[in-house]
Amino acid sequence: MNTSLRSAIVVGAGTMGAQLAAHLANAGVEVHLVDVDAATAAAGWKRAQALKPDPLFTPAHAALVRTGALADADFSRADWVIEAIVERLEPKRELFARIDAGRGPRTLVSSNTSGLPLASLVEGRSEAFAQHFVGTHFFNPPRYMPLVEVIPVAATSGETLARARHWLDVRLGRSVVVAKDAPSFIANHLGLYGLFKVLHAWEQGPFDIDTIDALTGPAIGRPKSATFRTIDLSGLDVAAWVARNFAERTTDAGLKALFTLGPKVGDLLERGWIGEKAGQGFFKRVKGPGGASDILVFDPATSTYVARTPVARPVLDALRDVRGGAGARIKALLLGTSDESTFTRATLGDTLLHAARVWPDIAHDIDDVDRAMRWGFGWDLGPFEIIDAIGIREFLDAMGAEPPAILAEALAAGRNAVRTRPFHAEPAELLVLANARDRNAVVESNAAASVVDTGDGIFAVELHSKMNAIGGDTLAMIRAGIARAEQDGIGLLIATQGQAFSAGANLMLLVMAAQRGAWDEVDAMVRAFQATVLSLRDAQVPVVNAVNGLTLGGATEMSLHACAVQAAAETYMGLPEVGVGLIPAGCGTKEMLWRAAGKRPSKQADPLPFVQKVFETIGFATVSTSAPQARDLGYLRDGDGITMHRSRLHADARALVKARAAAYVPGHRPTAIPVGGPDVRAALDLGVHLAHRAGRISDHDTTIGRKLAWILAGGDVPHATEVPESYVLDLEREAFLSLCGEPKTQARIAHTLQTGKPLRN
Repeated sequence: MNTSLRSAIVVGAGTMGAQLAAHLANAGVEVHLVDVDAATAAAGWKRAQALKPDPLFTPAHAALVRTGALADADFSRADWVIEAIVERLEPKRELFARIDAGRGPRTLVSSNTSGLPLASLVEGRSEAFAQHFVGTHFFNPPRYMPLVEVIPVAATSGETLARARHWLDVRLGRSVVVAKDAPSFIANHLGLYGLFKVLHAWEQGPFDIDTIDALTGPAIGRPKSATFRTIDLSGLDVAAWVARNFAERTTDAGLKALFTLGPKVGDLLERGWIGEKAGQGFFKRVKGPGGASDILVFDPATSTYVARTPVARPVLDALRDVRGGAGARIKALLLGTSDESTFTRATLGDTLLHAARVWPDIAHDIDDVDRAMRWGFGWDLGPFEIIDAIGIREFLDAMGAEPPAILAEALAAGRNAVRTRPFHAEPAELLVLANARDRNAVVESNAAASVVDTGDGIFAVELHSKMNAIGGDTLAMIRAGIARAEQDGIGLLIATQGQAFSAGANLMLLVMAAQRGAWDEVDAMVRAFQATVLSLRDAQVPVVNAVNGLTLGGATEMSLHACAVQAAAETYMGLPEVGVGLIPAGCGTKEMLWRAAGKRPSKQADPLPFVQKVFETIGFATVSTSAPQARDLGYLRDGDGITMHRSRLHADARALVKARAAAYVPGHRPTAIPVGGPDVRAALDLGVHLAHRAGRISDHDTTIGRKLAWILAGGDVPHATEVPESYVLDLEREAFLSLCGEPKTQARIAHTLQTGKPLRN
């Protein structure tokens, strides 16, 4: 099978089409974005580039997208044509007739329809067209939402389906489920069913908007946006449109009735209060006293917005003490006797029953149902995972319902669960860390991390504390992992199964020591951190950091010194220590200075422009918004790898360890680091002074900026020269200790620990 994907045409430069073009560009694909005319396409692309969050990894990726008129599209030369035009059957069929006449013999064609019957779209098309056609239902925004439902038609060839899955998975980093050609496919079908169950419960009472959001968010393993905030983000008009489309396609009278809007929702729609894009929906953001922002909530009794009151429900308080994750909390809530339990049975419980009844009509297996709800709607557990967590008998007793066929079959076989095997959303071969644990291959462990044997002589340090904050336990396991790999293996992987690689050093330990005035203890912490970071570079086997999500502060410093980094595309790297009143002192400032020196075309070249960039990157606490941008900022090197699909990260990193191990030589230890001396320091200090005079930075920012300039210029050297690595590390540590003693730095750290936000004092 030829999986090459070099060029694509996206037809339709609306919100989704333009963002699809952006994400194809993120994957290195040349894209022609077309619409009815060139001006419409250009305007759509311009709007997309202004969106937040950014659909592009870096501004440079935009160069891969060109816009134009549909009449100018050369379908014969495209590997992939994606239709993303108005959601009406006839315009789509007319477009496909045009594509059919001009497509190349291997051009794959897909529709991004969210619910139109795919079989109707290919009626009258050639056999070759139908063989190369699939539905590809992306979720919005396509860069950030992992799910894509792939829907083959009867004539779709196996090769076409395999190519589409490969492109979506490996090239675009999307999570794929294969759905049947049924109304709204899998995720929207079940998601909308559950949503309208909640909306009907709201219409009938007794719970208000905030209480329902409290009951349908993290308490049951759902996103914080829960129900009504999610609708405001996506648009009530969109939910109403999708529901209307579903109701028109289904022949089920009960579903038609369910997807009928109640008077409260109808009132919001009639007023145009459809969510954030209208400035108000179920919630409305207003300016309070002193310019502070406040959020009001819609009161259906008066059709006005009123102040919110904290949700105080003893049932919710009790759920916080339930151990065992979302499944245990849902079980406790659904099997209870409270009003909240009644609400949960009428909403979530009915949704689970519906999923058990209809899954054969919408999916090929129940695993894809669970995957679709995890990936498309952010559920911690899919419907069948939830049923198994509750227990079939207990669930049916609570619901007072006859068992759907799949549940009846399990009970008849003597089981109280649907599945007879553990369920993993990802393919087993990609579960590097989980597989090692399943084999009881944990070599050494503490509360922060574990050393595991992944096989083939490749060991891994798995980080598994809260946000993987780096403290003494983490450093101990990294040292143990290096020692084990050097003794018994060929390489080491540092990774996590969490959503964040690491939020950086454990600030709580630091601030406690600083407030006690235990400066020797702080100094020992920094020295231990520096020594461990350098040991990654100096190890006798390759050490590869597999990073994803937040990779901040000390985690970035570790990555700067690893033999190599394999980064998930959605990796947010940076040295944000300035935000807590510090400077990077885990070898990060030193390494960024050393890398800047390597970019100078010659030793005679002026060092200031290169050092200035490092100063600004650290001084502005710049965090990348993607792995490619991390490379632009200097956090990643050209030889470091980027994995588009998060689930493939550890397998890719493991392969990188194996490749580097073949003829490994430990990383180059700099014999001397060029520093610019007084001239560079004066230029950096001048920039700090001017920024302070202009009111752009505070007094304390000025203090931090001058400390940073001191390090990057080489301290008190009398002129431009070269200094040992250890000298720059001493400067890092001295500045760090000095700043730790500043009351304003301690205030910044305390504020960040309490609020998760920086304090500019």
